[in-house]
Amino acid sequence: MYRYDTYDQTLVDERVAQFRDQTRRFLAGQLSEDEFRPLRLQNGLYVQRHAPMLRVAIPYGMLSSTQMRKLASIARRYDRGYGHFSTRQNIQFNWPVLETVPDILAELATVEMHAIQTSGNCIRNTTTDQFAGVAHDELIDSRAVCEIVRQWSTFHPEFAFLPRKFKIAINGSVQDRAATRVHDIGIHALEADDGSLGFRILVGGGLGRTPMIGHVIREWLPRGELLNYLDAVLRVYNRHGRRDNLYKARIKILVRDLTPAVFAEQVEEEWALLAGGPAFVPEAEYDRMEAFFASPAYETLPSESRALRARMADSKPFANWIRRNTFDHKVAGYKAVTLSLKQTGVPPGDATADQMDAVADLADRYSFGEMRVTHEQNLVLADVRLDDLYAVWEAARAIGCATPNIGLVTDIVCCPGGDFCSLANAKSIPVAESIQRRIEERVEFQDYLHDIGELDLNISGCINACGHHHVGHIGVLGVDKNGEEWYQVTIGGAQGSEAAIGKVIGRSFARAEMPDVIDRLLDTYVAHRQDDERFVDTVRRIGLEPFREQVYRERDPVAVDG
Repeated sequence: MYRYDTYDQTLVDERVAQFRDQTRRFLAGQLSEDEFRPLRLQNGLYVQRHAPMLRVAIPYGMLSSTQMRKLASIARRYDRGYGHFSTRQNIQFNWPVLETVPDILAELATVEMHAIQTSGNCIRNTTTDQFAGVAHDELIDSRAVCEIVRQWSTFHPEFAFLPRKFKIAINGSVQDRAATRVHDIGIHALEADDGSLGFRILVGGGLGRTPMIGHVIREWLPRGELLNYLDAVLRVYNRHGRRDNLYKARIKILVRDLTPAVFAEQVEEEWALLAGGPAFVPEAEYDRMEAFFASPAYETLPSESRALRARMADSKPFANWIRRNTFDHKVAGYKAVTLSLKQTGVPPGDATADQMDAVADLADRYSFGEMRVTHEQNLVLADVRLDDLYAVWEAARAIGCATPNIGLVTDIVCCPGGDFCSLANAKSIPVAESIQRRIEERVEFQDYLHDIGELDLNISGCINACGHHHVGHIGVLGVDKNGEEWYQVTIGGAQGSEAAIGKVIGRSFARAEMPDVIDRLLDTYVAHRQDDERFVDTVRRIGLEPFREQVYRERDPVAVDG
């Protein structure tokens, strides 16, 4: 993984000292709330419903075991013994005391971490595929590209005060596991017939109040021109993006209003002035950055393991976990393992300090001391030997991180919602738990769960869509009705290569109704699916009406009959 040089460390240390003084002056009454707000946001500090919230950057989701242990230590010392892994591959601490935040930042700096640009109208954490570097279907290791973009965008004065927050995702594999089509900029690695590498550039995707799928504005960009082209996109956005209306300030609105074709023309004109300029990335720089992500010392192993097959035959729970929670590795004899943070009764994405320490131990013992955070709010050990999988499973079960549900309906993506966030209209966590518990009440629960198969269920507590409900196969959005919490349901959304925005099925529901609603949606799917058809494919084939009719007929017959 990338290691700080003296410039990186100096910048981070100086920022800690600056913020310590800014916090001191605010607490002494020398800075007003309005003066302090942009300063704290530049350092990842929000004021939430009950306490400050500190969002710590985890660049492209990569963590060393040393860094994970530091996060665990911070959770114990400065918070309430846990942290929340977010859909941006970062971690959030929900209960720090303002006076202690400079101390937290100073501790983070000792392990090459910070909270810079995790909030505010700037370029946020650049994200990528959680299996980058080990994926069996990848063209390039996207982590090196992410690091180049991170270094270019961090502290860049033009990108510190954009019209609105800005998010970039990079995908280096055939399958898009980085949700690039719903980002302000999405970058896809490509390989030409002659073997040269380049990128496809998408702009104008995003969720929130006005969800949109990004548009391809350049089919082929030589990879040396990546930063110049991104600079051109940001210049057009900075020049024309709305600054008078918070709800129309995202680049997706500008792309829509100009039309993608006109926006692309303006970017091309700007790029013509920048191409070949100071931000050109030579192959030597790509090589230098890729060296930070060189493969670890893999053993030469057989591609199959008799011991693993025997363990799977003897234990159905272990076999289920292998099928759902492991991913094919590009190196024979290894698998990538996803540790589920979706145990029923625990807020999705939350991990205790003890769990963080235990995962760090697992990484040291079985995965070369590194781990990743996924944008589905789980953790990954990327390099586990086949013969070590049973031991990893047993250890993960002992700490509550072995639920065999990755990609299934109980692997719920969920924002903190009204339990913490001051922007939320409704609570998200209790809804996720009630749905998980209802599914677990089914007879032969595990068989039912695996029979339902791949299904993304995403929950957001407000229209800002931090739970990515728009791209869930089933999406749930908390809304406010006369001071009461209600929930709007969408179906048919998707991320990845087939990205789509879900459609609202009808009137919203009370919180107590949500488990019944999910039950009826699943029952309708089972009644109409063909062969091994996924939920989202059934929705696309038969449309919303059969689902709507089933849900509302049982809830309110008059609603269906008009």
